[in-house]
Amino acid sequence: MEERLRDLKERLERLGQGIGVEELRERIRALEAEMARPDFWADRSSAQAKAKELEAARERLQSYETLLRELEDLEILWQLASEEEDEGTKAEVQERLSKLEEKFSRARVEFLLTGPYDPNDCFLSINAGAGGTDAMDWAEMLLRMYTRFSERAGFEARLVDETPGEEAGIKSATLEIRGRYAYGILKGETGVHRLVRISPFDAARRRHTSFAAVTVTPIVPEGDVEINEEDLIIETFRSSGPGGQHMQKNETAVRIIHKPTGIVVTCQNERSQYQNKMTALKILRARLRALMEQERVKKIEELRGELSEIEWGHQIRSYVLQPYQLVKDHRTEVEVGNVEAVLDGEIWPFIWAWLESGEKARA
Repeated sequence: MEERLRDLKERLERLGQGIGVEELRERIRALEAEMARPDFWADRSSAQAKAKELEAARERLQSYETLLRELEDLEILWQLASEEEDEGTKAEVQERLSKLEEKFSRARVEFLLTGPYDPNDCFLSINAGAGGTDAMDWAEMLLRMYTRFSERAGFEARLVDETPGEEAGIKSATLEIRGRYAYGILKGETGVHRLVRISPFDAARRRHTSFAAVTVTPIVPEGDVEINEEDLIIETFRSSGPGGQHMQKNETAVRIIHKPTGIVVTCQNERSQYQNKMTALKILRARLRALMEQERVKKIEELRGELSEIEWGHQIRSYVLQPYQLVKDHRTEVEVGNVEAVLDGEIWPFIWAWLESGEKARA
């Protein structure tokens, strides 16, 4: 029981660091001081926005402090019950702690995922990197991992594009993942994922290192990002299956090139050329929004005189199958020895650790 109390206290402290409790208090004080000025309501639109921000900040702080206070009450009650050997009170504390743990789990998502697009659905794209056939096989393993994770998380994952490898695996694939907070939960998976194993494609049974890049982008409303038709090159081709064999005789697959940015999007898993085009445009819109957000963050960092360590090509996690078994996240130092479970979609330990570390502020 003492261990459960300590564990929840540590998790609450990490959550407090992740949401920036002290910064939140400072922001509340600053907004309260601003609202006390006689001319605050001169600009009604700005004043309403700040009043709404203050209300939300107060609610977040109050919710966090309520959780902390309830835990402190249980710690005191457990200590008294232990000293007096009061089994009835002990049972009551255990029941209340279970409810508090459930309350904490529900609140954690809302505490940590406060970005404007965090509640949105998302696209998750995987591209095989260095490593040849091994890298393509690795990309397919990641595709399965994220599909399994989505199923377990209660999300709906749909494959909207896939380019098979020549011998095995995939060159690239894109999942459309639907569910509340899908983007907020998965956005930290963006980066390079590294696999170390004895290659099943090497007759000499040597150890190989393979890489695959994962990109997660929010699905945004059509009017959120304007796309000029003149900026697009739209090409059609026949959908291809494994080994380069054609799945269809008609050119239903679509490739869209956005000339100003060089972004290339393909979609070939829908039934018609029109459906593939609409899905490809949706993916392009998501990637353009992500690019705009990335540029906004860079400008803020330049004003602060700092450079972010997190880039789109940053190696975030290593999955080692030989000579030992370990998955390690290089940002949070979280390690999991059960590689098989991770590859079967059990990636929550890495997701929560990243969100609670405060790295989400750089996403």
